[in-house]
Amino acid sequence: MKRFIPFIPKPALVPVIRLQGAIGMGTRGLNDATTAPLIERAFARGKPAAVALVINSPGGSAVQSSLIAARIRRLSEEKKVPVHAFVEDVAASGGYWLACAADDIWVDGSSIVGSIGVIFASFGFPELMARQGIERRVVTAGRSKSFADPFLPQKAEDVERLKRLQEPIHAAFIDHVKARRGARLDETADLFNADVWVGQQAVGVGLVDGLAHLRPKMMEMYGEKVRLVPYGQKRGLLSRLGMAATDGLMQGIEERALWARFGL
Repeated sequence: MKRFIPFIPKPALVPVIRLQGAIGMGTRGLNDATTAPLIERAFARGKPAAVALVINSPGGSAVQSSLIAARIRRLSEEKKVPVHAFVEDVAASGGYWLACAADDIWVDGSSIVGSIGVIFASFGFPELMARQGIERRVVTAGRSKSFADPFLPQKAEDVERLKRLQEPIHAAFIDHVKARRGARLDETADLFNADVWVGQQAVGVGLVDGLAHLRPKMMEMYGEKVRLVPYGQKRGLLSRLGMAATDGLMQGIEERALWARFGL
């Protein structure tokens, strides 16, 4: 009955959005289309005292990272609701981009964060094709149409062009981190070379604010009776039954490779 008595204070409400997985990897991963409903509902639910992000991501698409983070920042500012990020195993590359959407970032002593850089990875098969007697025939209108073709030998000009494409993306990532972390960053540390830091190391260089776990920290900040309401992505029926489409195979391999970079 207490909830119906207007003059009794209600416990603080903190929606908790789980952002887990590689970013931009089709229907399995995190992207703006799949996370937008969760984020919008979390900020619209009642009058939240804050919104918490639980992040466990090795990164992925820079564009999708930017779109998700921008949505969080827009809603936070419009509704004047603070955002707190809690990192589990890893918030690297795009995962750290997401973490920086929060007003503060908290990690476990063994969490891995950082990797502020840009990567392009592919495979090359020209020698294998030659041994098997397979001829690659390519006809293009526009000399760059076969750019970085994995079935052709790697060209120096393709590598240079890739680096030119990566530079503005890397610059945007750096600008985002500096804008969100500000004076908390250690100006003497080489933070933007795609290196990673663990737990207290990340605290020392200003990439995160401290060591803390979700519930104890939210109880400390918003009272012992704080209500934590979880929001997470729902998996489709076929995915839950292990019957996802064939294109999910390569998607899964790519995501597995991203996690493997951090020993996970």
